[in-house]
Amino acid sequence: MSISVSSPLSLSKSATTTCGSLLQELQEIWDEIGEGDSERDRKLLQVEQECLDIYRRNVDKERKYKAELHQSLAEAEAEISELVSALGEQASLPLSGKMKGTLKQKLAVIDPVLKDIRTKRHERIKEFLNIETQIAAICAEIAGNDRVISPTDVQVNEQDLTAKRLGELKLHLQELQSEKNLRLQRVNSYMTAIHELTVVMSLDFKKIIANINPSLADHLSLQSKSINNETLASLTSEVNSLKQLKQQRLERLQNLGSSLIELWNLMDMPMEEQLRFNHVTSLVSSSIDEISRQGSLAIHIVEQAEVEVERLSALKTSKLRELIFKRQNEVEEIYRSVHMDVDSETARQILIQLMESGSNLSDLLSSMDDQVVKAKEQAASRKEVLDKVEKWKHASQEESWLDEYEKDENRYSAGKGVHINLKRAEKARILVSKIPSLIENLTAKIKAWEKERGMPFLYHKAPLLHTLEEYITSRQEKQEQKCRSREQKRLQDQFAAEQETIYGSKSAKKPLGIANTVPGTPNSRRMSTPSGRYGASIGKEKRGSGNVGAVIPLNYVALAKYGQKSGGL
Repeated sequence: MSISVSSPLSLSKSATTTCGSLLQELQEIWDEIGEGDSERDRKLLQVEQECLDIYRRNVDKERKYKAELHQSLAEAEAEISELVSALGEQASLPLSGKMKGTLKQKLAVIDPVLKDIRTKRHERIKEFLNIETQIAAICAEIAGNDRVISPTDVQVNEQDLTAKRLGELKLHLQELQSEKNLRLQRVNSYMTAIHELTVVMSLDFKKIIANINPSLADHLSLQSKSINNETLASLTSEVNSLKQLKQQRLERLQNLGSSLIELWNLMDMPMEEQLRFNHVTSLVSSSIDEISRQGSLAIHIVEQAEVEVERLSALKTSKLRELIFKRQNEVEEIYRSVHMDVDSETARQILIQLMESGSNLSDLLSSMDDQVVKAKEQAASRKEVLDKVEKWKHASQEESWLDEYEKDENRYSAGKGVHINLKRAEKARILVSKIPSLIENLTAKIKAWEKERGMPFLYHKAPLLHTLEEYITSRQEKQEQKCRSREQKRLQDQFAAEQETIYGSKSAKKPLGIANTVPGTPNSRRMSTPSGRYGASIGKEKRGSGNVGAVIPLNYVALAKYGQKSGGL
């Protein structure tokens, strides 16, 4: 049997020679052994199968390696595409499908590009991390967060590493840095202002600053200063408070300086005494911005000036007391002259209490001077109204006199002074007729006065308008009462006249049924009726009593109607 050497792959010459010699040696061995042809064929077939298996395993291995190369190439292209997108850059690398060469050649081209882009990505992430860490740190400072910000506390969005985004972050960082610088400038400005104010008023600068924020106490460390909103607000509030305190102390010293000058002039104090407080009086005409000398507004300066003013004020107390009470008497006299209520006792008690409580007597005297001026102004403003009030009161008095005069039934009797009363009554009637116009004009004046001053016009503690309204109401009631009295008198007279017409006068003594018998007269008809006889009998009883027509019966109206009805029958 001959052995043929065949292979799916071409063997090299040395391999072919080796295989041939091995087969030849194998034939010789089989010949010596005496191996049969079938056994030889089986063993050769087995050798060939083993060779095929080896080939297949190697082919599979190479195929897998090829697939891995394809996968690596695809992953490299995908990563490049992702990184390029994240970085916002454009790669000039062509797709692998359009590239020429083997897979290893293609990978050899792509790998350097991928490494370069990875390097750029890493550097870009470091740049982002640095900027965002600074941004977070500044934001924490502005927000008042004392925790130190480290790069591990910052998360970078690796999906957006573009130069545009990086530029936006850099711009934002610049804005935050500018804001931080502005805040630092504001903090330094406030601290400078506080320092200047504390120097002028001799206050503890370090203690005040430490109470606001301990980080401000170290004025050499600019980075450690707190710049958050709370610190700025506290600094602003402290500056405003110190400015207000400075203003208050300056005003107190200016008032004290003015008082010292006034007292010195009043009591002719020697110049050496005045020089002791020259540092106080020199501030009288100074503005708050001009005060910058160290300790010029210290609290002990204010207290010393107050003690001196109190000492000098005690020397002039007696004189000022006398002037104050004199002004009070003047005010009271002015108010009394215009019918305004004055509680002299209470006013004096208040003045005594103010004096004993330590009030500034100069201010009190000045206040009393103002009250005198005010009282004179009020008196002048009330004069026109009070003149009209006097006219109204005079007219009202004459009206009351006239009412009493007219009630006197003997006013026309001959006697001494009758003609004088008649003339007065005539003048009184003319004056009374003018009362409505007097009241109208007076009311208009009062309302104009009250509108101009926004207060009621008081006359002996009561609003004058209310007094006028009460007077008008009372006068109307009196007029109505007069009308009712006149009407009642008229009805009484009418009733008496009718009684005389029906029954005759008290002096007539005619027999029953004889009087008024002229045919066709109403009296004759009434006399012929039962009612007429009843009325006559009543008339007799009344004549017997002697009081006919003296009193009007309660049912006078009904009787009158009944008489008319009877007369018609």
